[in-house]
Formats: sequence, C-alpha cells, structure tokens
Amino acid sequence: MSTPTLDLMDYSDVIARFEPVLGLEVHVELNTATKMFCGCPTEFGAEPNTQVCPVCLGLPGALPVVNEKGVESAIRIGLALNCSITPWGRFARKNYFYPDQPKNYQISQYDEPIATEGHLDVLLDDGSTFRVEIERAHMEEDTGKSTHVGGATGRIHGASHSLLDYNRAGVPLVEIVTKPITGAGDRAPEVARAYVTALREVLESLNVSDVKMEQGSLRCDANVSLMEIGAKEFGTRTETKNVNSLKSIEIAVRYEMRRQGAVLADGGTIVQETRHFHETDGSTSSGRIKETSEDYRYFPEPDLEPVAPDADWVEQLRGTIPEYPWLRRARIQTDWDLSDEVMRDLVNAGALDLIIATVDAGAPANEARSWWVAYLTEKAKEREVALEDLPITPAQVAAVINLVEAKTVNNKVAKQVVDFVLAGEGEPAQIVESKGLGMVSDDSALQSEVEKALAANPDIAEKIRSGKVQAAGKIVGDVMKATRGQADAARVRELVLAACS
Repeated sequence: MSTPTLDLMDYSDVIARFEPVLGLEVHVELNTATKMFCGCPTEFGAEPNTQVCPVCLGLPGALPVVNEKGVESAIRIGLALNCSITPWGRFARKNYFYPDQPKNYQISQYDEPIATEGHLDVLLDDGSTFRVEIERAHMEEDTGKSTHVGGATGRIHGASHSLLDYNRAGVPLVEIVTKPITGAGDRAPEVARAYVTALREVLESLNVSDVKMEQGSLRCDANVSLMEIGAKEFGTRTETKNVNSLKSIEIAVRYEMRRQGAVLADGGTIVQETRHFHETDGSTSSGRIKETSEDYRYFPEPDLEPVAPDADWVEQLRGTIPEYPWLRRARIQTDWDLSDEVMRDLVNAGALDLIIATVDAGAPANEARSWWVAYLTEKAKEREVALEDLPITPAQVAAVINLVEAKTVNNKVAKQVVDFVLAGEGEPAQIVESKGLGMVSDDSALQSEVEKALAANPDIAEKIRSGKVQAAGKIVGDVMKATRGQADAARVRELVLAACS
C-alpha cells in the first residue's frame, strides 16, 4: 500500500527555504543469552510463545531481576559513543496499553539513563566527517510481535485479525538517542544514513548485537522537522518508525523533508505524529498522534534496585572498546598497501574481518586474503551462504595456510583439507594425519616415481635430454598423479631434470 498522491516540494527548493533538523532514535537488540529481566532464552525464530515465563508475561507476583550482561553491554555501548556513564540510576515504568506489551507497561529508563552526553564522528561519502551529538543511551525491554492477518498491507488497518508472539517481549534493548542534528543542510539524508551505518559498525565491533536490521535487531526511528532559514525555533517534527535498512533511512528522511516542505509552502501545518515508511515507493504515511513523555506516566520501577556500576568496573570495560571499524580499515589499507578499489571489494564481500582474524591467528596477509576471496568465496557461493557463515573459522584457515608454509601439504591438498573442515571432519592437522594427506617428501620415494614416469614416456625423456626442459611438465604431472597430488611439484621437477641431465 502506498500513500495517496501528494505533490512533493522539489528537494532544491526545500533546501533553499528550510533548515532540516533531524533526531535519530536507534533501538539495538542485545545478543544476551537470556532476556533483560528473566531467564527466558532470546533465540530468534523459535516457535511463537515458547520463550516466555511469568515475568516477561507480566503475571501477578512475578518479580524481575536485572541481566548483568545486558548492563555490561549498555555500558560498553555508552563508552564507545564517548558518553559519560551514570554512577547511579533507576529503571522506570513506561505505561502504555497495547496488545504487544503484556504487562501494559515497559521497563525502561527515563530521567536516569545509563549513558549521557556523547558523540560519534561519522564518515560521509566524500571522505569528510560530521559530528552527531548523542543525548543518551538507555536500557529497556523489547515488546512482543504483532502479525496482522487478512489485509493487503500487513498493517492493522484492513486486517481481519492479529496474532501475538511474546517471545520477543523482554529481550534486552538499548535505545540510543541523538541530540537535534542541525547544520547538515542538503546532506541531511546522507548524514542520517552515514550515522546509522557507523553506529551499526560500532555495535558489531563491540559484539553486543548481531545488528541484523532485517530481523529487527537494529531499528531506527527518524525524526524530521523543518524550520525557515534564519528562524530560532525548531519546526514540528514527525517520527518515521522502525525503518529497517540503511538505504531506507536516507530515502525516508528525504521524503519527509519534501513532504513537509510542500505542506508548509502551501500554508499548512505539520502534525506531530508517527509515520509508516513504505519500501515499495519510498513514501511515508500517517500513523498516530505522537505521545509526549507525560502521556507515558513514568515512575520509578519499584521491583528493581538502582543500577550503580562500580567505577573500576567501568574503567575495565573501557579497556575492551575496540578501534572504530573505519579507522581500522584505513590503517590496514595502509599497512597492506591496498588500493581503494581492492579495499572496497573486500568490505563489500564481507571478507575483511575474516582476513584480519586469519592474520591475527598467524597467517601471512597475502595468503589469508587469497584464500578468503578465492577458494572460500567459491565455496560460499556453492552453498549459497554468506562468507562468514561458512563452517570454518579464521583460525582453521590460518592453520591450513601454515601447513602449506611448512610444506606439510601443498596447495592442491590444502584445498582438500579445507573441504574436510567444511564437512565437519575435524581440525586441519588432525585431518592431514588421519587421512594420510601429508606431503611425500622422501626423495627416494619421489625418485622411484620419477624413474617410472620417464620409463613410461621415453619420447618425453628424450626431449628433456635434448634441452626442451618445458617437456618436463608431463613427467611432473604423472608423478603428482601417482602420489595423489601429495608431492612437492618443485622438488619433483628438480629430480626430473637431474635424471635427464
């Protein structure tokens, strides 16, 4: 379903007349093993309503307990975003009534969030940076999932009935809220996309979430308003909810700027509301009037103790914050002397982190890159999976490379070893030993095979003796075949030439 036809203001006219103001709220589903306030598992894709208990269903008498790992992840997120960590804070009850919230309130944080006053410098398409100020990052629990059945759009309007799955209710969330983003001008949509892109990379590097937007692990609410150039007060904002792809964030912001510009230019007023984004045509449509914080009737959660992270613990966690991914890429590109094109290809293929991990496990960079972008990429395509989903670890790839470096196996046999690893048959060294794949390095054994091959090919032997050394390739091939590819081809060639000299 798309929105009714609406005349949109030309984007250049919007920029000439108005200053866009953005506010981005990103919800991050943490990858803890259990929910935020109970012991229910958080596995994605389980049968509906099989991962629930009295606590996350809000049954009378059930008491919540804070997930320590969830608090740790929230602190690490705050530190990575250059925030101050609150030394003492409380959870609050956010009251609202909707079928996907079984308690009819959500445990969240209101005036005492875990992290405040941060920033993230994001890289734009032209290589420049734009600082996005972070207002807060706070902990809360996710809601259940509603599936609206019987309509044409999958939304509640027009549906004949709805199904509720409470497996997601209580899953740990961290909501990251920016301060109003001003000064972006015509690049506002790009800034929005670049910020969520950078934030997603940071969260992934922290290993606090799988950040799979298509599964709802990371969702963005995009607030947009316009104010006349030179005005002092912000315009009325709209909030486009749950935009779930990086490209769509840019499209949604641009559409809202053009839509609001047309309304304002026509003398109309902007309604403070939530809006739905439509992937089909990039439009937004009205949802509901946007509540204010007063409407939620926040009050301290009486069943949970305040969160007061120890200062020493916070400092220990600060030491776990990795280098920003884009800075690491720039450093590695310089260290490995890679062109922009090669680096871009490695990133787009999802190979860079795997290559880095393989190098960290002890493999030479060139060999690690060759294996991941060639043979392993081929295997991933055969299996129709992402490179990272292949059942082989960077450490195992490094072990295979080191077996080749040590001349335990040659490159041809190394591919067989990888195939066995992918089939789940063990570690590389164990496979080589159990299957007898070690390289034939005994000169006497190789010499015997060389003599057999020369005797079987007297015409080739004569050519080699007459100086046509390129003919040795046929004999080397025969020896390699006889040794099941387990000989050192270079050594075999030396023995062939020596025998014919």
